[in-house]
Amino acid sequence: MEPVYEPSEDSYLLAEAVEELVHGKVLDMGTGSGIQAVTAALKTNVREVTAVDVNPIALKRAEKRAKSKGERDKIKFVQSDLFQDISGKFDWIIFNPPYLPSEGKSDESSWAGGEKGYEVIDKFLEEARVYLNEDGSILIVYSSLTNLEIERYDYNIEILREKQLFFEKLLVVRLSHL
Repeated sequence: MEPVYEPSEDSYLLAEAVEELVHGKVLDMGTGSGIQAVTAALKTNVREVTAVDVNPIALKRAEKRAKSKGERDKIKFVQSDLFQDISGKFDWIIFNPPYLPSEGKSDESSWAGGEKGYEVIDKFLEEARVYLNEDGSILIVYSSLTNLEIERYDYNIEILREKQLFFEKLLVVRLSHL
């Protein structure tokens, strides 16, 4: 199985928004190291968190992070390819997706989002609305290198954070039902 994505600038930028906004029932899609799931679980107004990843090693790493922060009981860990094994609705869905364009054989699923970079995001956004409560929101982070046209999806869009790096701009966006 592939390596686990370690928290980086995108993870910390997204975690700021998670800390500020999420509450209720939370889904952390592609949990990786578990940084978003634990950040959410540490909030008193978060009832429960479902941390999802296709990579079983990532789930073990996320569970270890949760235990070290004393938040294991609030988080349920589920191995799933996106929403394949998920049921129910959530107040918040958090996603730090693989969003960079493919580079070929050296790709890792933790960062390569497909040939154009947004194929995983595309599939996620098509499926996510079914799992989102009517007044719920999605928090997603991606790069300007992704060339994602977020406007083409049927969501209300609010850009919450932007961070300019040397070669790209990171964006944290809140999406909600129209």
